[in-house]
Amino acid sequence: MNKKIAVLLGGTSSEREISIKSGYAVLNSLLKSGLNAYPIDTRDYSIMKLKQEGFDKVYISLHGYGGEDGSIQGVLQYLNIPYTGSGIMSSSISIDKFRTKLLWKSRGLLTAPDIYISKKKNIASIYPLIVKKTLKLGFPVLIKPNNQGSSIGITLVSCLDQLKNAIKIAFSYDNNILIEKFIKGKEYTISILGEKVLPSIHISTKNNFYDYDAKYMSSSTQYSCPSGLNILQETELQKIAILAWNTLGCSGCGRIDVILDNENKFWLLEVNTIPGMTNRSLVPMSAQNMGISFDKLVLLILNMNDQNLL
Repeated sequence: MNKKIAVLLGGTSSEREISIKSGYAVLNSLLKSGLNAYPIDTRDYSIMKLKQEGFDKVYISLHGYGGEDGSIQGVLQYLNIPYTGSGIMSSSISIDKFRTKLLWKSRGLLTAPDIYISKKKNIASIYPLIVKKTLKLGFPVLIKPNNQGSSIGITLVSCLDQLKNAIKIAFSYDNNILIEKFIKGKEYTISILGEKVLPSIHISTKNNFYDYDAKYMSSSTQYSCPSGLNILQETELQKIAILAWNTLGCSGCGRIDVILDNENKFWLLEVNTIPGMTNRSLVPMSAQNMGISFDKLVLLILNMNDQNLL
């Protein structure tokens, strides 16, 4: 029997547009492979109806809140419908940059020093303390929302005059933010597919860092796969990536972003449990280097995670 597959896309997060692009790329690939797949925009559809409408499986292409944070995974678990990607707990931890970093630090993995600030506090009253702690970190720093992806709401701050506005921008996207020491170096991303670590990709951008513009708009951003790391570095990065992935309890397919500093140390940036699947996306690029076509990759991801119901 041809199973009925729902591709969840769109949603209501700030990453809606990217999710729609990813979702339709996945949908078209599934249709091309002869599968019975349908697009479901969770903004306009109650996913509680998936069971009564006869869906057997879900491919999650939602990014950010409502897709990558464990909430949709919880509903699907309740409905007893298998879904792609990580489970409830690992999804909810992975979208939380601060708690992700705490777990990584507990395993001895390198991650940039940071300051965590909650909107619950009166920011005006603690601002002098924020300034003091930021000066201790040393400029430049990145100000980022704690629970956002796609580099949305992130500002690179190189002097004290820019701090207050950058904090305001980050708080417009989330109630909790991070002020993080900016690690200078080369940026790499490494994809994980099941138990397999795919070849790393080197990302070079003319921007100050790999921001939203560099990811989705700029034509000058360059991706190299193979990444140019030597065998020892690639092996070390693969070990770091799988430890970081397993520490969070992630499963299925995902991506981990790192910086290689000037002293040849890898610093973990963040994990992406529902990576993009557009024509600019990095997991398909890395898979291609292994001889895995986009259509095969989509099928591998679809059929990988039935254990999410165990």
